[in-house]
Formats: sequence, structure tokens, C-alpha cells
Amino acid sequence: MTVRGKACIAGIYEHPTRKAEGQSVAQLHAESAAGALADAGLSKDDVDGYFCAGDAPGLGANNMADYMGLDRLRHVDSTDTGGSSYILHVSHAAQAIAAGKCDVALVTLAGRPRSEGAKGTAPRSFGANIPDDPFELPYGRTTVGAYALVAARHMYEFGTTAEQLAWIKVAASHHAQHNPHAMLKKVVTVEEVVASPMVADPLHRLDCCVVSDGGGALIVTRPEIARSLKRPVVTLRGAGEALKHQAGGYIDLTYSGGRRSGAIAFEEAGVTPADIQYASIYDSFTITVLVQLEDLGFCEKGQGGKFVADGNLISGVGKLPFNTDGGGLCNNHPANRGGITKVIEAVRQLRGEAHPAVQVPGCTLALAHGTGGLLGTRHGSATVVLERE
Repeated sequence: MTVRGKACIAGIYEHPTRKAEGQSVAQLHAESAAGALADAGLSKDDVDGYFCAGDAPGLGANNMADYMGLDRLRHVDSTDTGGSSYILHVSHAAQAIAAGKCDVALVTLAGRPRSEGAKGTAPRSFGANIPDDPFELPYGRTTVGAYALVAARHMYEFGTTAEQLAWIKVAASHHAQHNPHAMLKKVVTVEEVVASPMVADPLHRLDCCVVSDGGGALIVTRPEIARSLKRPVVTLRGAGEALKHQAGGYIDLTYSGGRRSGAIAFEEAGVTPADIQYASIYDSFTITVLVQLEDLGFCEKGQGGKFVADGNLISGVGKLPFNTDGGGLCNNHPANRGGITKVIEAVRQLRGEAHPAVQVPGCTLALAHGTGGLLGTRHGSATVVLERE
């Protein structure tokens, strides 16, 4: 069963807070949900499908449905693939809608890592009884360290440079200056990125995303419902998902699960990377963007450094505008899970609602892609191709 044309994104909301000292995670979820419903022109009583992931407190959908008063649910999904979950949820919601399991699906994300003092430089486990932890945690596995491994290998294999990676941060900063909610609004140079303190060789501080509180929400509906609302209609044209893991130690660090999820999404959508006018690319680190651009087919493997250089990702300058809200590198990374904001900004672009300084003229076809987990160990990838009717 294809999801092409079977569902639309009718409502979006990005929570404006970046530090929520006086709000609970459940409250951030609820406020994000209310914002997306208001954007769509619907109410909670219209929602009959609910999607959340591991950031939702308690038993996920059980607790959040009760907290938000979602009384008409007939379909729930709490699939968790980390930061890519919410892009994957768009696809799963479309599948449920196409199967007649729900008509109006709500997707929410929220978290408070900044208020709770989360850092990517401390050894990290994803929960109790994780089978890989005894083999990896004794060596000090950290989030930034796992991505640094990928960057170092990419540099070794293909000659990628720190200056080329820096161009990704530069592009994000050019966009963030126009976002009043962005945490880092200052436009930076390649030299400033490379001169920033080393965090995990070869990644510098400015190669890393921000840590922020906040959240976001999406409303996915049947096309007939979307067309009845007073909003531009954004349709799901294609979607793909994939996992990449250690493969018993036979792992190539230079590619991501996006190689498969992107191919699946493009095939279903019936388009190629050359057709995409705007791309939202998960940017936990600069290397995350570079690897995914290659794997999604925007350039050949190993050519990502050349592709991102000289402002090629800057809206109005380069040929592939990306993350025009500033992305995780400059805007926000709520709950340390940035997938939902990638969909939100893609929808803004397709509606023509991005900031005028970064809006892609006549944008009708966009991509949102995310990873969840660690690029250097195991992760989930999800890709959606969206189109404005």
C-alpha cells in the first residue's frame, strides 16, 4: 500500500520556549498540540489518532491522552526511533489514515534537556539492559564522540576538511539571524567555526547543535479534511524508513540509514533529488548533514564537502536551501530530538510562510529527513517528500 496522496499535514506548531524552567514536559506536549490544532482550525475532539515517542512521559500515549483529554482515540502509535520518530510518525499516520484507522492524527514532541542539564559530552546509555552497553560504555561512548568517529573516518576516506564542515554551520547561522526564537542568531564565518574549541576531534563546539527545551506538534489528516480547512494543502508524496546498526562489527561509518530510507521515499514519490526545492536535514552535528546529503543522493558519496562549500546551502545563494529556521545547529533541538522541527519548517516553506529573507520562491516540493540514535553506532532514519497542491 502506498501512502502517496493518502494524507496531508494540516497543522504545525513549534513551541517558542527554549528554556522551560517553569513548565513540565506534559505541559509542553499539550501546549504544542493546542498550537497545531489551532493552526489547522481543528479541536482536540477532532483527533482520533495519537502518535508520540520516548520523550512522552509515563506510558507515552496512555498518560498523554489522559492529560490532554483525547477522548475519541481509535488509533495510537508510540514507535520510538529517537529523533527520527516524528518524521516516521508522519508516514505511520498516513498508513493508518489510508487503512481507515483514523482521520485526524496528532503527533507531539516535548522535552526539557536544557533545564535538566543534559550534555552530549557525558557517557550515554539509552536505558536499562541495553545489550550493547557492556561492550561500549566502558570505552566512554558519548554522543559527540560517536559523531566524531564518523567525521574522522569521512575525512580519512574522502579528504573532507574542517572548513567544509564549517560551511554547514555558516549556512544555518545565515538563516537563524532571521528567526526571533533561535538560540544562536549571530552569523558566523568558516574561520570562527574552525577556531571554536575542540569538543571531540575533529568536531569543534560550533559543529555541534544547541541543547534546548521546547517541543512541537503536527496534525496529519485525510486529504478531504485538509482541503476543507483554510490552510494551504501540503500532501505526503513519499516516505521511507530504515535502521542501520553495527552488523556484527562490519560497519562502514561513512554512510547512514538515509541511503535506504531516502531511496524508498523518492521511489514512492516518483521524483529525484534534483526535483527537491528545499531540504530539512537533521543537523545534530555538521557531519550529520554532510553524510545525509550524500546518502539522499544530492551529491555523490565523498563529494559532500565540496557540495556544502561556498554557501551552497544558503537560501537565495546556493542551489539547495536547507534548514531555513536555523535548524538544530542554531535554532533549537527540543528534547534532543530534532525530527519534528524538520517537518515543521518544510511545511512552512511549502505554504510560503517561512521568513521572507529565506523563503524559497514558488516552493512546491520539499524533503524532510532525520536520524535518531547515534550515527556512529546504531540509528533509525526516516524521510518524507512533501508537496503543495
